[in-house]
Amino acid sequence: MANGSDDRRGFLLGLAVAAAVPGQAQTGADREHDFLPGYARAQKYKSLKQSSFDTTGGNRDYWPIAGGGTREVFRASGPGVITHIWFTIAARSDHHLKEIVLRGYWDGNDKPSVEAPIGDFFGLNLGQYVIYESAYLACSPGKSLNCYFVMPYQKSARFTVTNESTQPIDAFYSNIDYQNVPALPSDALYFHAQYRQAAPCVPVTGEAAKLNPNGEHNYVFAETRGRGHLMGVTLGVLQNADGWWGEGDDMIFVDDEAKPLINGTGSEDYFLGSWDFGGENGAIPFAHRQYGAPMIIAAELTGGRYCCYRWHGDNPVTFQRYLRHTIEHGHANDRGDNFFSSCYWYQSEPYTNFPALPSVAERIPKVVTAR
Repeated sequence: MANGSDDRRGFLLGLAVAAAVPGQAQTGADREHDFLPGYARAQKYKSLKQSSFDTTGGNRDYWPIAGGGTREVFRASGPGVITHIWFTIAARSDHHLKEIVLRGYWDGNDKPSVEAPIGDFFGLNLGQYVIYESAYLACSPGKSLNCYFVMPYQKSARFTVTNESTQPIDAFYSNIDYQNVPALPSDALYFHAQYRQAAPCVPVTGEAAKLNPNGEHNYVFAETRGRGHLMGVTLGVLQNADGWWGEGDDMIFVDDEAKPLINGTGSEDYFLGSWDFGGENGAIPFAHRQYGAPMIIAAELTGGRYCCYRWHGDNPVTFQRYLRHTIEHGHANDRGDNFFSSCYWYQSEPYTNFPALPSVAERIPKVVTAR
């Protein structure tokens, strides 16, 4: 059986090699040697890393970040490709995964193409650490955060972390691996990650809660204009009532704002589980390369907590002009649970207009009781 980690590394290496040798035609001799994997062939990129290492040669290989402070963790001139991000954090606040905001900027733009609380970006959407591995994101024992999304840039790249807590981060450790390349392919796209939440979702009542043909009141993962493709989402759910939260269907609007092109059959189906992930007495957390629900606590009860992810690496959802990725919160949006999500995609423009990030207090998950 093939090792999933090897598959992932091979996939990423293929992308990186394509970026390093744009437009290179394959000769007959090259085709005769296709049996050689890419990592056994000569490469044309330069491997580099930017990290929080102690420049004095000592062992303080981290950055402290005061409450309210911002630290630039990466800056590079292009063309280049970020291939891997690793962070681990020692912070005094129990809510630091929700309080620290990660932002990424491409080609000198002052608007971020990546903006999310750091926990949500790495799939920890409820502010708790959980150990899991997927094709693109992972959290390892010791509370280390990993991202393997390939991020090309034509001119420059910059990442910052902002500590929106009043308490300091004693130690922020960072390692970001990247490549300098001769040029990028003409069709290389920019990576985007956007955070959204509804805490709580507003339930639809009455006759309107029976049918939902157009997705009018759906939860929105992301909305953007341009050309690109959707790679997937992470979603945290905190239940505000007993029962199964996931009767909602996914609906993806592609190049048509009025009608979804893609319609699914239920929330657990979209995340490639089934039957309520096992139900109130049988739910078992799981994590696979392209899908998972690595956190399931108090299933189907008030206060129940779920973290889920779904990647479209097998078939990224392409759009030419417009994308709105949505999902119902309950059947026909009849439930009022708390949703916290990050959506990941590539597009031709290096930024898009993101909605304003909610305040720290609004981002902290808490059960909302009925009034």
